[in-house]
Amino acid sequence: MATDAVRDAAERAIVEAVAEAGLEVERPRESSFLVTLPGTAKLKTLVWLEVGPHSLTLTSFFCRQPDENHAVFYRWLMGRNSDMFGMAFAADEVGDVYIRGRLPLSGITPEEVDRLLGCVLTYSDENFNAALERGFASAIRKEWIWRAERGHDMRNLKAFAHLAEPHHHGGDRP
Repeated sequence: MATDAVRDAAERAIVEAVAEAGLEVERPRESSFLVTLPGTAKLKTLVWLEVGPHSLTLTSFFCRQPDENHAVFYRWLMGRNSDMFGMAFAADEVGDVYIRGRLPLSGITPEEVDRLLGCVLTYSDENFNAALERGFASAIRKEWIWRAERGHDMRNLKAFAHLAEPHHHGGDRP
């Protein structure tokens, strides 16, 4: 069992790393931190860091269960796991996807917290659009058409413009 000193040191490491990085953080309960990471593809990634009796648990919501292509979607995510440091993609009982990790408290330093948060941001941001393409292409196409017909802002859909091209579904419209 980790000593109180090891747990306190882990909590101090989190506080120091988050402050040094200038990140937004909340403390909803004792030994828990909710850190907000700004991204590019995924505009905001929330990361729970929970200091437990023996380990630090990291949990970040990635995306909801896919609407379509379930096997392709989950297989692609599982293929990403082999290159991830200290964490992996995991699905809950309804199929929603999280990034999860667990590390021993004795290894938690400000540098390690910074590395972990950087990894979560990288894995979330770099894989987000590709995951959406695999699991939500039909919904993206419908949203594209709806916005285009009404003259609405398309900025956050620009990464998916190739899905709106007619050859993706065999017709004249996306």
